[in-house]
Amino acid sequence: MELIYAALTLSEADKEINEENLQDIVDAAGLDVEDSEIAALVAALEDVDIQEAMETAVAGGAAAPAASADDAEEEAEEEEEEEDEDDDASEEEAAAGLGNMF
Repeated sequence: MELIYAALTLSEADKEINEENLQDIVDAAGLDVEDSEIAALVAALEDVDIQEAMETAVAGGAAAPAASADDAEEEAEEEEEEEDEDDDASEEEAAAGLGNMF
């Protein structure tokens, strides 16, 4: 995540996002980041226009609010009920299949 922030900082400062500039930020911040991580980020961002991506993200609006604990509990209960119904139906089908064998 630190490298993403570093890349955003470079972009905001209109600096090129390259290994040397990212390493300078990592060093200045005293972070422990592998050279391979820096190289991977530079490669991943090679064809990305960060400013455009940021505008698109902002234009898309805020993320949906996280579900409350009550909502999560209700969903879990509903899923459990559906699984129970599926199990009952499967047992009935299996019993009917066994009955046809005799």
